[in-house]
Amino acid sequence: MALLRDWGLTLGTWVGRPVPKVQQDSGDPDVRRVREAAAAADWPAVKAVLEARAESEDRTELLWAVGDTSGVEEWITPVLEAEPEAPLPRLVAGIRHICWGWEARTGARAQDVSREQFEVFHARLRAAETWLYEVAEQQPGWTSPWYGLQITGRGLQIDAGTARRRFAATVRRDPYHLGAHQQQLQQVCEKWSGSHEEMHAFAHESAFGAPAGTALGQLVAVAHVEHWLALDRGPDTRYMRRPEVARSLQQAADHSYRHPDFERRGNWLQVYNTFAMAFSLVGDVASARECFRATQGRVTEFPWYYVDAAEPAKAYKQFRSVTGR
Repeated sequence: MALLRDWGLTLGTWVGRPVPKVQQDSGDPDVRRVREAAAAADWPAVKAVLEARAESEDRTELLWAVGDTSGVEEWITPVLEAEPEAPLPRLVAGIRHICWGWEARTGARAQDVSREQFEVFHARLRAAETWLYEVAEQQPGWTSPWYGLQITGRGLQIDAGTARRRFAATVRRDPYHLGAHQQQLQQVCEKWSGSHEEMHAFAHESAFGAPAGTALGQLVAVAHVEHWLALDRGPDTRYMRRPEVARSLQQAADHSYRHPDFERRGNWLQVYNTFAMAFSLVGDVASARECFRATQGRVTEFPWYYVDAAEPAKAYKQFRSVTGR
């Protein structure tokens, strides 16, 4: 936010002007279909959409679309009773309990969450872990239960060693799973149980240890944004203006979305939004403009909610304005 102050931009700058909307998903039509089926408690339709996709990251967004839908926790119970040996209903129940748990906790700071809210939050995460471990045992090749366990683990504040093992279990099944790497990056952030040094090392090793053209280059940009967020006003801007920060972003961009093997699928839009923010904070207008143009006005909640949690699209537009777009 320091850079916005330096440029003289405030939220009030955009009052009365059209603001882009946050895009809730990747645009995959199956996400809309599965969400509508979940809202209608239509298990056969939900099952058909999920089973048509390969396990792992191809199914992650679909599962979370179901998990984010209110009421799934009610209609999935009779499905579990009717299909006592089937892993997919258990996976859906586990993912729903993760989302349902965070609904109880809310996005408030820990000091603003009541003891009762935490109790419900933890109870739902523990229930999710039960479902997910059962699925992991039934389907040892599936990635999704281990990815879910990474998320429950952070909510339940598991130790760093257990968190690493859950991450390792996920990427052993899908080495370039972006969501799994994003979760582990958060785990090693200073604000959780790590440090800036550990976070940057993890981001760099993951991004450049993967083939060129994967989305994992985003981790480098996320790490710099997380570092910026952890600093006070003044030091935050000075950090982002270091030449080595700009160089690392350029290298990550070249290895990721600028590479000819990069595919605009899955979380590709979030990758561009993240680099747009990072390059803006660095002051690299040309590179930020490149990313904003690629988004075509489509805003992902992450990372813009770091600037404006209530209206991330406003933050996107503020930053984009500086590039002339």
